[in-house]
Amino acid sequence: MKKILALVLALMMSLTCVAFAEGGEDITLDVIICQYGPNTSDWFLGTGMNGTNFVDKFESENPGIKLNLEVVSWNDVYSVVDTRIASGQAPDILNIDVFANYANEGLLEPVSQWCPEDLFADFFPSFIDQSVIDGTVWAVPDLASARALYYNVDMFEEMGIEPPTTWGELEDVAQTILDFYEGEVYPWGIDMTTDEGQAAFAYYTWGNGGGFVDAEGNWVVNSPENVEAIEYAIGLVNDGFTNPNPATQTRYDLQDMFGAGKLAMCIAPNSMPSYCAQKGYEVNMATANIPANEGKSASSVGVMDRVMAFKDESAPDQAARDAAIGAFAKFFYDPENYVGWVSMEDFLPAVNSAVEALVASDPSFEAWLGVLDGCQFYPTAMAEWDSVKQGVIAAEQAALTGSDVQTELDALQATLEEMVAARS
Repeated sequence: MKKILALVLALMMSLTCVAFAEGGEDITLDVIICQYGPNTSDWFLGTGMNGTNFVDKFESENPGIKLNLEVVSWNDVYSVVDTRIASGQAPDILNIDVFANYANEGLLEPVSQWCPEDLFADFFPSFIDQSVIDGTVWAVPDLASARALYYNVDMFEEMGIEPPTTWGELEDVAQTILDFYEGEVYPWGIDMTTDEGQAAFAYYTWGNGGGFVDAEGNWVVNSPENVEAIEYAIGLVNDGFTNPNPATQTRYDLQDMFGAGKLAMCIAPNSMPSYCAQKGYEVNMATANIPANEGKSASSVGVMDRVMAFKDESAPDQAARDAAIGAFAKFFYDPENYVGWVSMEDFLPAVNSAVEALVASDPSFEAWLGVLDGCQFYPTAMAEWDSVKQGVIAAEQAALTGSDVQTELDALQATLEEMVAARS
């Protein structure tokens, strides 16, 4: 049956494309892509794709389908999308990290309705699993990144020490760095900003056997393991082992400090070497596992963004629209195009077909794929995730100014339980 459905879908898409090319009205897809770095706009709209760009190349190879594509910064994309939805002008295709709220509000098309079956089978299953609600897949992964501990090799060799593997070792190493460099180098970087404070929560709670949810998928943000973990992180700040302003200094600030030799250790994504090179920093760096509490397992944070399609009940031909969205996805994930995109922005691929080409061009990708296999992901499929994300950041920032961690996380947990009860 699956083979028959795949053949029917392929035939439908083929016939639809013929109709596009032979006199039917063009289908225009409104597309929003997030700004990942300085190259994103040029690749999609300029000349960064070997002298052309994604939009021009797509339209030349898919006659009858036009792309109204806009690249939006991460700072603005959530408000831009919300405004579009409120005005009845949701994009046809959206690239963003969150999806659950859109799915729960009935705004998204199921992936099965527009994604060609052979493409769907190419995605890493563990990535697809992050976009499932009640058995339905609502988005596909765009790309991924993983985090690791970067350390300044020259500094560590000069001090004759190794990177820490446990929280106790981290404190010892941090004190050694403070003493050796007489306070001129920050030992450890912490980002508890509104940009990525949820990542800090994950680093420390997962490294203490805690996390956002329990084994049954229930919110447990105020668990004893979580309280202990955040108290430990705040203690690092209070002991002078970190950058001075974790509530306002983002991971980009930390990466700049690291590149400039002002920070000895920094948790960062696999794009760190390219980031430093582009900024003109010359630093001898290496990676290690993120330290965990004694007797606990180290875990990296896997970060995955998504591509999703919104419903458009006003579309005159829904089948043709779905086929056009499928054509966009097929073209985007074609290794001929996708490999250039992922490697240009230093991300990890979401499809198997891109792995071989990426490893051939940069052997370091293989090691990072191994890291990604051991990653944990944020529970973004849960309806309350946005509130959790903002809530843990607020709790961390309150704790930085002296508030009690247990009290802050208890209040957040109570709010989440009320939200879950109201949804039931």
